[in-house]
Amino acid sequence: MSGTTVAVVAIICWALVSIFRGGQTSGKKEKLFKQRMDDESIKIEEQLANMSERIAVLEKIVTDEKYSLNKEFENLKK
Repeated sequence: MSGTTVAVVAIICWALVSIFRGGQTSGKKEKLFKQRMDDESIKIEEQLANMSERIAVLEKIVTDEKYSLNKEFENLKK
């Protein structure tokens, strides 16, 4: 084998190893990205549940008869 052939084979082998390792790295990045998205999804679901509870409380306050009467009394005072 000539020196040029050895150099070409070495470069091709290096390129193949780099491509393979790059694939492994992107797999790690995908796992990290998926974990972050899962964490964010859990956080958003918790916030949604919290907001739903708050809305339910506000709906009870607004639809309460005493609240409506008090508001009407205040409007009459004005």
